[in-house]
Amino acid sequence: MTAVGDMVRDARRRSGYTQAQLASASGTTQSAIARLEAPGANPRLETLEKVLRAMGFSLKLSAALPQLDERQVIEQLRLTPAERLARFEVERESLREVLGATRWQTR
Repeated sequence: MTAVGDMVRDARRRSGYTQAQLASASGTTQSAIARLEAPGANPRLETLEKVLRAMGFSLKLSAALPQLDERQVIEQLRLTPAERLARFEVERESLREVLGATRWQTR
């Protein structure tokens, strides 16, 4: 994932604008553009969209869920409730052992 400041700076350079030109085109100041391009910039979406639009770009947001391994889901659903519970108990005990070993090593 690209940082906001890097994205704005890259878009500005690709569009051939200076910070001052972009500020004029987007109705803000050169110092505001500099802050927008700074590391850790966290602008409002409206601000980011306005600045990108002034350069001919658009803002597209998306979210993605982690990939799901359907084979594992199908395998689990084929088990009886008692079998699923037994597997859970084995996994829980295994995790408890790992956590116990970790606590012992960190002391």
